Amino acid sequence: MVESVESYQNWSPRTFLWMEWFFTILFTVEYLVRIWVVKRKRGYIFSFFGIVDLISVFPTYLTLFLHEDARYLVVVRILRLLRVFRVLKMVRHMGEANVLLNAFRSSLSKVTVFVFFVLAITMILGTFMYVVEGVFAGNQGFSSVPQSIYWAIVTISTVGYGDITPISPLGKMIATLIMLTGYGIIAVPTGIVTAELNLELAAVRMDTRKCSECGLMGHDSKAGYCKMCGTEL
Repeated sequence: MVESVESYQNWSPRTFLWMEWFFTILFTVEYLVRIWVVKRKRGYIFSFFGIVDLISVFPTYLTLFLHEDARYLVVVRILRLLRVFRVLKMVRHMGEANVLLNAFRSSLSKVTVFVFFVLAITMILGTFMYVVEGVFAGNQGFSSVPQSIYWAIVTISTVGYGDITPISPLGKMIATLIMLTGYGIIAVPTGIVTAELNLELAAVRMDTRKCSECGLMGHDSKAGYCKMCGTEL
């Protein structure tokens, strides 16, 4: 991030270069060690965090084969931006993250159904607004059905860019309905995830297993090893 600031980049370009290679080699060693010690090597390599580990190191090595001339300069810069995925490497070291991930997995189907429901509403209302505003009122902003659906999505999400606005009384009534619906829609996904998170936390509290090595309690209900010391539960 700091390297993208021109003043810092001109201040000490070699410092960033040495730091980049230091962390690249460090993460490369970690990646290779993980492949060496894990039992299911293929499963790890193609897993989410396995891909993150690979993405965090390969841009630096790939730039060795791309000369930073006029043709490749943009490509090299884009590859360097992929290094931001290293932030995701910290998630695996947070034991409490499993609780949040399990809650998201449990609520995924409900949230997916809800998103499709909202999408259906916006498509219907957007098409209706195209008829009311674009066809009958002659509003140039609602020039097509996709453009009207875009307006409906922006409105129902309470963003409201204001680049397209209804002019007819009926169109304004529909817009008001969409705006009020948007406020109610915001709370639904939050409630779903919160309910699943409470269930997951309750399951953790109910887990009375105590680690024989460090004495820690409150493990994930599906955990097979202690999240503090790694001893088998």
